[in-house]
Amino acid sequence: MDGCPWISQDGKEMWFTRLEGAPNLYRSRKVDGEWTESELMIRNLAGEASLDNQGNVYFTHHYYDDEGNMLESDIYVAYRKQLKKGVSLSPKSSQDEDFLDFFDEAKDTGEIVMWAGDWYDLGKMGGGGPRVLTELASVYNYTPLVEATIHFRGELIRPLNETVKLYYKNSVVTFAEEYKPEYLGLGIEVNSVYLKSVEDFEEFIPFYNEVYDAVKAVSSGTKVFTVFQLERMKGLTLWEIAEGEPHWELIDKFKTDLVAFTTYPGLYYRDPSEIPDDHYTEIKNYTMKPIAFTEIGWHSAASPVGWESSDQEQSEFVQLFFELTVELDKEIVIWSFMYDNPDIIEPFNSMGSRRSDGTARPAWEAWLQGGL
Repeated sequence: MDGCPWISQDGKEMWFTRLEGAPNLYRSRKVDGEWTESELMIRNLAGEASLDNQGNVYFTHHYYDDEGNMLESDIYVAYRKQLKKGVSLSPKSSQDEDFLDFFDEAKDTGEIVMWAGDWYDLGKMGGGGPRVLTELASVYNYTPLVEATIHFRGELIRPLNETVKLYYKNSVVTFAEEYKPEYLGLGIEVNSVYLKSVEDFEEFIPFYNEVYDAVKAVSSGTKVFTVFQLERMKGLTLWEIAEGEPHWELIDKFKTDLVAFTTYPGLYYRDPSEIPDDHYTEIKNYTMKPIAFTEIGWHSAASPVGWESSDQEQSEFVQLFFELTVELDKEIVIWSFMYDNPDIIEPFNSMGSRRSDGTARPAWEAWLQGGL
């Protein structure tokens, strides 16, 4: 039996009490004018929910005696987990003024700034992107996120022999011990390696897990993870509306504190409206861990041919992303580019939420509002 409904002010969320021997709290969301299937949110003698403007849930917890008589009721609050948003390190140019201006602008996008690059750079003493990003964090008041890659387009940058492994391991352990970072990504879109060379991928798995343990030994509070490319993991084909074989089973091969993905659906679907409703919620079928999206992007240029986009389409994707992921336990979401960059390949060169002249696209405002 269902009762005690509560509907949010925007009319998109309904909480209600369901008696299943004892009262439990369920939630349903309105998507495209239809209520989704309800999901259990708080179990065991919980009912009569309401939410404040920050999304915190207030509910009543009931106590009964052995005969089923209610003895008392207490009011509890479940605080909404705060989503951490941000942007990758993507200044307008490499000029000192533009580089430092980037950090002032980044404050508006969220609280995280991410550096992603060659794992080798973690070992550069006295400089290098990871250290610069981390050391500027206290100056500009952001959380640094460092991600290190071992490959380029699926091919290893350098072979994973014992010498390279030792350098990689020592560099990241030294970095973690010195800075005690909150987050550390080891491997970017590692399923691209899997699709290019299973042998290289199988070599990386035990090495990564060994490094995971070593980082935890010197910085137990650091959340360590590797990153998968979501669309390729789902078996989608680049620049084609086609499906291949998914490989979700790779997730369980790695020790991770988060399950992280990059997502660029504009390379697989011509319009945001073509993205399936379960494009992101399917992730829940394969992990119960918190989710991170460390690269999100949709291009805005009227090219390539057949995959033309626009400022409006990019903005629509940003809004849709937050709608389609509302049921996920997201901890991190990062937009890939703050500014357009003509020096990188199409279509990534038009994925900035700001144009190369610094003016904001509609996606900028959509991103600022997303997840609120």
